[in-house]
Amino acid sequence: QVQLLESGGGLVQAGGSLRLSCAASGSIFSINSMGWYRQAPGKQRELVATIVGGGSTNYADSVKGRFTVSRDNAQNTVYLQMDSLKPEDTAVYYCNVVIQRRGSLFKYPYWGQGTQVTVSS
Repeated sequence: QVQLLESGGGLVQAGGSLRLSCAASGSIFSINSMGWYRQAPGKQRELVATIVGGGSTNYADSVKGRFTVSRDNAQNTVYLQMDSLKPEDTAVYYCNVVIQRRGSLFKYPYWGQGTQVTVSS
């Protein structure tokens, strides 16, 4: 089994900062990409940022220059540092981790339970 545990969401004023964490645990052989998605009310889930094992990152245009994704490979953890938050960043944030389980030849995406981020104006 594989579990993803998210933490770090909350309520913050516009211009503030939050840091999200997502730790993967369980029967893990290897981890490929790690990242964050978000879903606002009435909207589709969208990519926020991803990071691969070598450290290359990818960001949505709407968060470039404000958000930073990073990972700790030893702890199987991905982080999202969110600065200069705007009300339009309000959403449920989900981590997504592509994992190869022990004994398996294949990699599958796993999702965290989601954490609410609310930015007040």
